[in-house]
This record gives sequence, C-alpha cells and structure tokens, in this order.
Amino acid sequence: MKANLSYIVLFIYLFCFQTGIPQELGKKTTVKALNTKPNKSELSLDSIPTIKKDSLLNKKIDTVQNDSIKKPKEAIEGIITHDAEDYTIQNAKNKTLTLYNNAHVTYQDIDLKAGKIIVDYKNSTVYATGIKDSTGYIQRPVFKQGNQESEQDSILFNYKTEKALVYGVKTVQGEMITYGEKTKRVNDSTIYMRKLRFTTSQKKIPDYYIATSKAKLVPGKKIIVGGSNLVLADVPTPVYLPFAYFPLSDKRTSGFIIPSWGENNQQGFFLQNGGYYFAINDYFDLEVTGDAYSNGSWGLNFDTNYYVRYKYSGGLSFRYQNLINSIRGFSDYSKTSNYNIRWSHSQDSKSSPNSRLSASVNLGSSRFYRESFNEIDQSQFLTNTFNSSISYYRKFVGTPFNMNVTMTHSQNSNTEAINMTLPSLQVNMDRIYPFANKGVKKNALQKIGVNYSLRGEYRVNTTDEEFFTEKMFREAKTGIQHNISANTNIKALKYFTLSPNLNYKDVWYFSKINKRYDAEEASVVNDTINGFTRFNEYNVGVSMSTNIYGNFRFKGKLKAIRHTIRPSISWSYRPDFAAKHNQTYVNNANPGGFTTYSPDLVDENGQPITDPNLITTILNTPTNASGLTTYSPFEGGIYGTPGSGLSNAIGISVNNVLEAKVANNDPDSDEEDKKITLLNNLNFSTSYNIAADSLRWSNVSVSAGTRLFKDKMAVNLSASLDPYQVTNEGVTIDKFNPHLFRIEQASLTANYSFSSRDFKKDDKKDDKQSGNGAQNNPPDVYNREINPTNGFPNQPGSGNDDDKDKVAKLYNADIPWNISFVYSANYSNNGYNNVGIQSHTLGFTGDVELTPKWKVGFASGYDILDGAFSYTRLNFSRDLDSWRFNFNWIPFGTRTSYNFFIGVKSSMLSDLKWEKNKPPDRVLF
Repeated sequence: MKANLSYIVLFIYLFCFQTGIPQELGKKTTVKALNTKPNKSELSLDSIPTIKKDSLLNKKIDTVQNDSIKKPKEAIEGIITHDAEDYTIQNAKNKTLTLYNNAHVTYQDIDLKAGKIIVDYKNSTVYATGIKDSTGYIQRPVFKQGNQESEQDSILFNYKTEKALVYGVKTVQGEMITYGEKTKRVNDSTIYMRKLRFTTSQKKIPDYYIATSKAKLVPGKKIIVGGSNLVLADVPTPVYLPFAYFPLSDKRTSGFIIPSWGENNQQGFFLQNGGYYFAINDYFDLEVTGDAYSNGSWGLNFDTNYYVRYKYSGGLSFRYQNLINSIRGFSDYSKTSNYNIRWSHSQDSKSSPNSRLSASVNLGSSRFYRESFNEIDQSQFLTNTFNSSISYYRKFVGTPFNMNVTMTHSQNSNTEAINMTLPSLQVNMDRIYPFANKGVKKNALQKIGVNYSLRGEYRVNTTDEEFFTEKMFREAKTGIQHNISANTNIKALKYFTLSPNLNYKDVWYFSKINKRYDAEEASVVNDTINGFTRFNEYNVGVSMSTNIYGNFRFKGKLKAIRHTIRPSISWSYRPDFAAKHNQTYVNNANPGGFTTYSPDLVDENGQPITDPNLITTILNTPTNASGLTTYSPFEGGIYGTPGSGLSNAIGISVNNVLEAKVANNDPDSDEEDKKITLLNNLNFSTSYNIAADSLRWSNVSVSAGTRLFKDKMAVNLSASLDPYQVTNEGVTIDKFNPHLFRIEQASLTANYSFSSRDFKKDDKKDDKQSGNGAQNNPPDVYNREINPTNGFPNQPGSGNDDDKDKVAKLYNADIPWNISFVYSANYSNNGYNNVGIQSHTLGFTGDVELTPKWKVGFASGYDILDGAFSYTRLNFSRDLDSWRFNFNWIPFGTRTSYNFFIGVKSSMLSDLKWEKNKPPDRVLF
C-alpha cells in the first residue's frame, strides 16, 4: 500500500460527517473534490443582495487587514468512489464508517477491495479485512496501484503517520511472489517483513519457496533477506544462505552470473560460463563470461543482443579459447588458440519496404567445435562447413532495377579452405517488353522479353593459416560480368510452343596471366599482368515443347490413371570465342616437344609396363608437335574463360507425371474423388553435340521421385548413365557400351516419419503435419537443436514454455511419440577400378512423451556398409512447473559426454540451479 490511502480516509471523513446524509444500502456514491473558490458562472445578478447607499456611508471602514494565513492545500485531488454490496454504516458517536461485503474504494490509480473496510477517523486509521462464511476466510483485502498488486489477510493503516501493519500479505513484483506473515510499513519506500516466503511458482500452493525469518522490501527495487533456506514441497532442504539480495524490477538489471563446475580428464577441474551481465539499456545488453581450468586453459565469451521494435533485431557472439593439452615438457603437450564469431541480424519489413539488411555470420577457427572444452550443442561437432552471409537489398522505386550487395564466407573445417566474396554486387533489371503496346502482348514480337543483370565480385580463396594476411589479399580475384537475354514464345502447329532465345555475356577482368617456361626452375611460371581486359560471347537457341495426356479408365475403386508427358527438344549454337584470345608458350627445353621419361614405367595400379608397343607409344608421344602449349590468359578468372570450340548441340528431355483418381469409401458421399500422385516426376535428359568430332552424346541424367503412405514416405532416385566405354586406363573412347548404358553414378534416398497421431481416427486432419513436408527432402536428423543446459531460462529454446499449461495426468496406454527414418545409398562405377556401393546408411530420430511433462528424445544412425553406429545423442527433459530439468548424453564414440541441469525457469532466480558437465575428451587428429 502507498501513503495515498491517507487521502482516501481523509476524504471519507469530510464527506460522511460534513453532509450527515445517510446512504441507501448497496448504492454506489461518487464524490467530487471540494472547491473553496466559487465558480463565476454560478453567480447571477439576482443572487447579489441590494444594499442601501446610506448604510454604506455610515458603515465604518474595517482597519483590520486581510488575513495573511494561506488557505490549506486541498487533500483530495480527484474523484473518489466507494461501494459495498450489503451495507454502509456511519457511526457519528464513535466516528467510524463501515463498508461490508465486497467493499470497494477507488481513488485515481488506487484500488482497494476487501470483505470489510472500517474507517476510524478518531484514531486516524483504516482497517481492511476479509469475512468468514461456510467456505472459510474469503474476500481478503486486495490493494492495486498501477501495475503493482498485493493481497493480505488484513491491514491496519494510520494515515497520519503513514505507517501500516499487514498480516498474511501476498505481493507480486514482476515474476517474484512474496508471502509475509507480518509486515510493518514504515513509509512509502520501506517495508519490513517477518517469516517471509518468496517464490516464482504461480500455483496456489507453491511447489518451492525460499523461507527467511526477516527481510526488508523496497517495492519495485529490491529484497534484502537474512538467513534463509530452500524449501521444496514444504520440506526444508540443507541449502542455506546467511543473507541474500534479490532485485525487483520490471526492467532488465545488471548482475553476476554464477558459473558451473566440473572435471575433465585432461584439463582437470574447471569453472565455466561465469561472469557478469550488463543491462545497458532497453535496446542493448552485454554478457561477459569466462572459463577457467586447473591446467591453465581459459576462455572468454562476449554475447550481446539488441532489439528496436518495428526496426531491427539481432545478436553478436564472440568466443576465444586458449587451450592447453597435457603438461609442459611431455611429448603430447600442445597449446592452441581458437575463436568463433557469430552474428545474426534481421530487419523488420515495416521499417523500410524497399530496402532490407540481413546477416547470418559464423566464422572462426576450423577446429573450434572439435577442440572446444565448452560446447553445449554437441551436434556442431558434425558440422564440416561454416557459412556466413551479409546482404543488403534495395529496390529502386519507379524503375525496373534492384540491387543486392552481399558478402559471403564459406569455410571447410576438414580441408581448412576458406572462400569469401568481399563483396558481391548484383544489379538486376526486371523483364521488360520493349515492343509491347501499353502492356498488351499478342504476337511473338510483342512478347519479346529482355532481362539484364550485372554481377561484380571481389573473391578470396585462402586457408585458415593465411586468413587475413597480406598473401590473402594479394591473391584475391576480381571481375564484372554483364548478362543480357531475350526470349519469346510462339504457338506452332496448335499443340506446340516454340521459344527462341538469345543470350549475350560480357566479362571484365582487371588482370590476366602470361605463361612462360623457366629453364632454370624447369617449370612453367605464371606472370600476373595488371590492367583492364575483357572478352564476350553469345549463344542462340530455340526450344519446342508440348504436353501429352494419356487417360486410362477402370471400374471399381480405382477410377482412372492419368499419364502426363512433357517432351522438349532444343537447339543451341555458340561459336568458338576462345581462339582469338588464346596464347602459346614453349612448354619445355625440348623444341621438338618430346619429353624424356624414366624407363621404369608403371600403370595406374603401380605395376610395371612390359608391353613394348605401349612403351614406344609413351616415349614417342610429343606434348605438342611444335613444342608449344596453348592457354587462355583468363585462366583462373572468377567468371571462367571464353567458350572453347564450336558448340552446336541438340538437347532432349522428357518429364513424366503419373496420377490416379480413387473413389471415396462411402459411395453415397458428395465429396469429390481423391487425386493421388503415383509418380511426382520421372525425368530423362541428354544432349548431342553436332560439331564434336567424337563423343557427341552426353550422359543421360535420370531422376525420379514419389511419395507413399499418405505422403509420409518420400523416395528419390537419381542416376547418371554413360553411353561410352572406358578403357582399363580410365580413358573414355568413342565406342558405345555393349549393354547400352553404364550406371556411372546413382543415389537412392528415402525418409519416413510417423507418430502416434497416425493411429488415431480423430487426427486425420493432422496427417499433413505429421508428414515430411511438401518437398521430397529428408529431414535433418543429426543437427536437431537441443536445449542448452547452461543457457538463460528466459531465452527461447532454453525452457519448456510450451508445456507450462499442460496438466500432469497419466497417459495410461496412450503415450504420444514420433519417429523418423532416413535411408541413403550411393553407387559409383567409373568403368575400370572403382565399382560398387560407396555409402549405405540408415538414420533415425524421434522422441517419446512419457507424460505431458516428461520427454525422451534420441538421434542416431547405423552405417550398414561399415557395420557400426554413427553419432548418437540422447536427451531427457522434464517440466517441473517452476523448474526445468535437462540431461543430454552422448553414450559412446569420440564425443562421449553429458550435460546435467536442473534449475528455476524464472530469470529472477536463474542462479538457483545445479549443473554438472562432463565435456568430451579433446580430439587432435
């Protein structure tokens, strides 16, 4: 309660005993504040009494000056209402006012409700209490002011001294709920409590609380308590604190972060994720934490989040680790430094509809996730590539142009290769129809559409060791590419669509290479010549396509099958643009072009070559009859080199779709027949190069996909068929295979998901949700997010917020579960030494919800080819209402580890937790 209650009491006294008018039972009364000055609009001439002139002259003038004492300030500054359901009693003798049953008093932003309110103006007190009936003690006093609320058994307030005694108080300060047996209010900002309990549990009977004998409360700011201990389900625990400080604020506040502890086989004892949280302002925060290990290793982490409503939001994380393995002087001693930077940024579309800035950055040391001692999400261990992208998009209103500036980063943790574009500029022009008359497109000329795009890049290819060194920038490559395309379509022979097209490309480089043979080094040297250079090329083509439908009707439940064939044939022509740019150099010191070989010749299997004819062929084969080698000065350019050789090709492709129409189970139903897709696609494509002197046919590409079991199982097949034979040396010759095609590469993937909902008749509407989505892509079963055990409970994904409204009842035999399988097989046949299945795996993931608040999850796989289990993770989680429990376990493998966590969900008591980590042993090779 606030001292403003004294105003309420004072007003009730002035109103009730000045008027002396009894009130009707149950009638609500509204009172206005008194005004000592008359309103001029209320005065009239008739109300002014007539005074005789003589009397005014005979009247002596009063020599007493006006009273210099100022009038007191009005105590009542607003409208006050009071009400009671049963009666309102005014006792003039005892000078009391009693409101009974649902007594209610309001003043400005103050709201007081109670079963009974007694105002004693003689002793300057207000007493509010509940009432008793057959159900017990009800209508406890509830006091509200603004967004603060307190509930108590009874309250006695002295509006002169502004002190109060409260019994059985319950206050809500943000997420914190406090219960006090006896409370003494000294003034507006200080409250002392006896036998206090405070908790974040929303239950009527808290499942836990912290009990203390005395405390000091400053509303909206803090609670300072003496000796206290944790009580679970009304059972005291040995967890005891001699004193404690709890901030109370509806805003973020700075504070210490308690670290977690544990032990590792190689690094010894450790403290992790301890530090300080800085609540800088409402839009920006900073969390600084560190790790310390007894063997000398340490880590430092910086995490920040920012958010501006209707504009943008994001987060930045930087992690640095100085890792020491073994003991100095031992043979296995090593010391490394790793770092990782992650940044995410998103812009609200409402802030700027025509421009957008977004970022997703993940870069750092290639072995960061493999060597880190403090990695919560162990699935990152399986990540072989780090990808980053920062992009800015802008649409130029009123024009067909838009611009996209992007910086990208791709890093392979196995090879430690890094590829970046710093930046890439893309300018696109929307398709325009220059020959259309006010947007009307009727004939082929008017349907001609023109597109233009410009792309410029500054590309860097480097390694982890040379990252951000002088060499990285010296070897960077730049270029600009212009593309212009035009196409139209024409109806031919009624059923065919003819689509001519023209494409033009112009490439600009700012350096080129000059090759020469260095006799001293006995090698070819590339000299880089800086300066503007360019090349261009074009190609023309035409394609013709149509749709062929075949309908097959049946009797019975299967009514019809429709086969849709979409054949397409195309022709493209591109001249030889490389000839006019190509240059030559002397390839060695032998002007005849013959190369001397060692007499110990071996084949591809390392076996000596004994065939004299083959040896003679090898020793007498010139590299070039004139001793010269032809090369393109644009080699290594980011947009390639000019097209070499004449291309005059015909392309052929066929796409097939197979659908069925099935009648409903109920013949009297008004619903339409169901349409089922039997074959999503069955595609064949190849090409024939007329200008080639040999090997004119390209490989035949085959792809097929379908969905089975109510779209719950997706099956995809792809293959590449080579029509030509391959020699034992791996050389493709211009001779067809005796069996028509050789399967050069093939892959089969299938994924299937189902759950307990699939076996319920009432959940048919959820069939689509329990499937694998609209695409024939297998789900990711290895990189599923697992809630971090040492994250902040108020962060997304760190708690079980979605389950807080669930009721913990027994499922009996009806236990929700779901499971997903992913099957993958790859076959390869290069025709001479590598034939067979290259990979053969089965992955599975799922979870079982034992109760509405108990969940067990798993993710694993089995390598059928090698006969071993792959990376396996188990997760156990329990929603404990006010608490949460997580246990993540990797039972076997090189990453054997576990994370155990139990703690309070609320951010105000997030340090009330127990955490135990067993990090995986460090893997160096």
